[in-house]
Amino acid sequence: MPMDIFKITGPVRLDGEIIVGGSKNAALPIMAATLLAGGKTTLHSVPNLSDIGVMGKLLEDMGCKVETNGGTTTVDATTISKPVGDYEIVRKMRASICILGPLLARCGKVEVSMPGGCAIGYRPVDIHLRGLQELGAKIELKNGYISATANGGLKGANIFLGGAFGSSVLATANVLCAATLAKGKTIIEYAACEPEITDLAHCLVAMGAKITGIGSPQLVIHGVKELKPVEHTVIPDRIEAGTFMAAAAITNGNVKIKNCRLDHLMAAVDKFRSMNVAVEETTDGCVVSSNGNLQPTDITTLPYPGFPTDLQAQFMAVLCLAKGNSIITEKIFPDRFMHVAEMSRMAANLRKEGPHVIVSGVDKLISAPVMASDLRASAALVVAALAAHGETIINRVYHIDRGYEKIEEKLNALGAKIERESV
Repeated sequence: MPMDIFKITGPVRLDGEIIVGGSKNAALPIMAATLLAGGKTTLHSVPNLSDIGVMGKLLEDMGCKVETNGGTTTVDATTISKPVGDYEIVRKMRASICILGPLLARCGKVEVSMPGGCAIGYRPVDIHLRGLQELGAKIELKNGYISATANGGLKGANIFLGGAFGSSVLATANVLCAATLAKGKTIIEYAACEPEITDLAHCLVAMGAKITGIGSPQLVIHGVKELKPVEHTVIPDRIEAGTFMAAAAITNGNVKIKNCRLDHLMAAVDKFRSMNVAVEETTDGCVVSSNGNLQPTDITTLPYPGFPTDLQAQFMAVLCLAKGNSIITEKIFPDRFMHVAEMSRMAANLRKEGPHVIVSGVDKLISAPVMASDLRASAALVVAALAAHGETIINRVYHIDRGYEKIEEKLNALGAKIERESV
């Protein structure tokens, strides 16, 4: 089976305008939430990505009708003939677990395959299950599937959703969706505060849910009898925006990034400015520019509004060319350093010590054949390759297609030299 590769020739200087697409991490749980309401829900600004396609197939497999036209996706959830998330689909994407809460609330029963592991480390679903049990669900694990029932309906409860590494975005999404149709009041403590959860909550409110505390660690939900389908526009993808900002920084570029919300990226913007990268806000985004005098900084990933783990690898690429030593500490997914070995092949000076990586700046990066191991690591390798001398070949770019729509076309329009080939 042929696989695509990227051939990237550098170094280049990026200059021009680039438009950020809709958020993958917001669109996926919102697509799952359409299961809560019979009828047609229309979602705008949905990115054309492989992960979105997987969620669409999952919804269709359960009896929904899914139509995509450009950036608009319509989900008709009038009929749910099979409240089951089959292994063959769920194994392709961890976010498939998002159907658990909506299906349980709508149908009173659900079976979802246990999601598999991934390259950035083991991520258990115990927080999801604990939260749904607090709402009155009976849960069994059998033959690799999570089987949940709520024969008497779900009932509101006070639920604490903290885990070993802080709040859980997908667990918050699952419990929040389930609570919208539960009897009585639910209070979720230590809810994830990420913009993607806020977007989901706003969509649910438009559907008729009663939710207060949106954007805070405490969500209060008063259950309603039913929700109605709506029309909703997904927020811009802050991680795609941050990746483009990193690409501008490492290439000494000057890039106007449109459809970008800086209020969702303040931790990243603060670090860019400490690195001597200029970030100027505009009416619909920002302008990012760098004069080549990159300064070192220390980064610790944390739940929102802290520094996002999904930008850790891209910032590491930029700091490879900073003048001095930086320390990156990963507190969300301690194993999320698969890109370190690949960047080292490009002459980066990196030393991993437990959950830390010490980045010692070098004068230049040098091209090499490298392997993408996960979505954000592959984006970081693209960022590094833009500044590397020579032709870098990135293998397994199907990882990047999970989260970036036509990234090579967008960057080439700024002056990048990226070729996609099937091998």
